[in-house]
Amino acid sequence: MKNVKLIATAAILATLSFSSFAAQQVTRNQTENLDKIGSVSVSNSHGMSALEHKLAAKAEAQGASRYYIVSASTGNNMRGTAIIYK
Repeated sequence: MKNVKLIATAAILATLSFSSFAAQQVTRNQTENLDKIGSVSVSNSHGMSALEHKLAAKAEAQGASRYYIVSASTGNNMRGTAIIYK
């Protein structure tokens, strides 16, 4: 009986955790069969990983599951733009 409860709990937690994943970055080749739904832009990021994180969060907020970064600038005021896909 404990095993059944443990398995049921694990299944529920696994299902809930899938919804918390941010949109995933893809390569240009991987975008060929995806449905484009728009684009997102961010600025004032401190480092490339922060820029990627902000783009992923903004893409997910727009309902995207994938995004492809089309531009990124460096310097004191980093900016980036990504095309987002369903």
